[in-house]
Amino acid sequence: MPKQGKDARETGERAGALHSGAQAAASLEHALRSTNAAIDAVLKERASRLSIEETGSVLSIGSGIARVSGLADVQADEMVEFQNGVPGMAFNLDADEIGVVLLGTAGDIPAGSRVRRTGRVVDVPVGEGLLGRVIDVTAQPLDNLGPVAVAERRPVERPAPPIMARSPVTEPLQTGLKVVDALIPVGRGQRELILGDRQVGKTAIALDAIINQAKTGVLCIYCAIGQQGSAIAKFIAQLRRFNAMEYTTVLVAAGEEPPGVRFIAPYAATSIAEYFMEQGRDVLIVYDDLTSHARAYRELSLLLERPPGREAYPGDIFYIHSRLLERSTHLRPEYGGGSLTSLPIIETQAQNISAYIPTNLISITDGQIYLSPELFQKNQLPAVDVGKSVSRVGGKTQLPAYRSVTGDLRLAYAQFEELEMFARFGTRLDESTRSAIERGRRVRRVLAQPEYLPIPVAEQVAVLLAVSAGVLDDVEVENIPEAEKRIRAAVTANLPELCDKIAGGEALQEEDRAALIAAAGEAVGREGDESP
Repeated sequence: MPKQGKDARETGERAGALHSGAQAAASLEHALRSTNAAIDAVLKERASRLSIEETGSVLSIGSGIARVSGLADVQADEMVEFQNGVPGMAFNLDADEIGVVLLGTAGDIPAGSRVRRTGRVVDVPVGEGLLGRVIDVTAQPLDNLGPVAVAERRPVERPAPPIMARSPVTEPLQTGLKVVDALIPVGRGQRELILGDRQVGKTAIALDAIINQAKTGVLCIYCAIGQQGSAIAKFIAQLRRFNAMEYTTVLVAAGEEPPGVRFIAPYAATSIAEYFMEQGRDVLIVYDDLTSHARAYRELSLLLERPPGREAYPGDIFYIHSRLLERSTHLRPEYGGGSLTSLPIIETQAQNISAYIPTNLISITDGQIYLSPELFQKNQLPAVDVGKSVSRVGGKTQLPAYRSVTGDLRLAYAQFEELEMFARFGTRLDESTRSAIERGRRVRRVLAQPEYLPIPVAEQVAVLLAVSAGVLDDVEVENIPEAEKRIRAAVTANLPELCDKIAGGEALQEEDRAALIAAAGEAVGREGDESP
């Protein structure tokens, strides 16, 4: 073979070999890239996410308090978690240790066990799913109705709305109780204190107020603080009996719970109520009672060695309650337009309303409803002492029909009480004094009202007008309840348009007053007049 042809063949073979090698290399490179991409995807999907967790150890524990070392960066009110899952709240931030308030039963938390930060402050679930439920401070269900559906979580401690976000209190909150709605009215967005000795009907007033909201669109939150389980069960049973649980949430921090649970309960309940308020809803919240709340805070403070003050309460007990009750308000429309009305309840001892906690709360709230043991013993229920009770805001929101009827009723009733006390000495009384005493006794009997029977606005106005106009002067005092029933039935049946007018907030004209008095007179079997 000629040398030239041989070289050409070798050159072709080398070129083919190089081309084949290039193809193999490209194929190998593609396979490697695909493999690497698949490996990267798997690694990215399976990669463990590293997180920093700050832990400490328990130095000592007891009486609902734990002392913890470590946790150098923990914040005030931050939630921490012990190794058995029990939550706690960082309360004291000292240089050497952290004072933690337990938010559950300690269980098996030995000294030396681990505790970790959660990175969030103590919060509570909120949402529509809480309506009709009985829950604890962490929104865990206590009614065996399954898990609670929640919309979001909110801190239990939130700043009160600023002044510029608040609107004047303009609408009444009807309780259905004649003595309250007529003489001590409550407005939506108001804070009205209920106080009195033990077992005089404080909770009963709050229960009647909740039952009366059935057709008003007002949502209700009942916060039981330090109450006995049997009392709470009875309260819930009455709510269910009157179908009031449909618009009510019951938050329970029973007396056997640790003091930390009882301390944060009213704040958690207020956060739940604020969720609805900021949506433009009207909410009524009952704190039953803040005396137990103050005692729980005193217990925590003394266990954590905070300096005691008057009656061993810490110096900031006033601030503790004021920052809670300042969250009750009526918002301006641009901030939601809702309202939060609070009825805090406290217990006095031996009718001492000048004690430390009562005076604190009287100065914080917008009025008080005082219940007298003497009236309770006389079976004058609700046992409201009109002379010691006042509403500093609700009078501006009271329906015009009430103002035209009860303008002089409060003064006349107070004068009657003084005359009755004077008459006990057996002094000979003139005719006008005797008439005033007899009228006053009928007014007092009219203001009495059975429990669980709230009365509509128009019927209240009709009865109060009848007694102030003298329609019931010839009715024996023991027959007043029956006469009242007849008046209410007659007004509802014969004057439905006038009843709607009164409930709608229209003022009473002279012809309206005359029609109500005539209907009342016919109902009790005589013609009434307006002569005192």
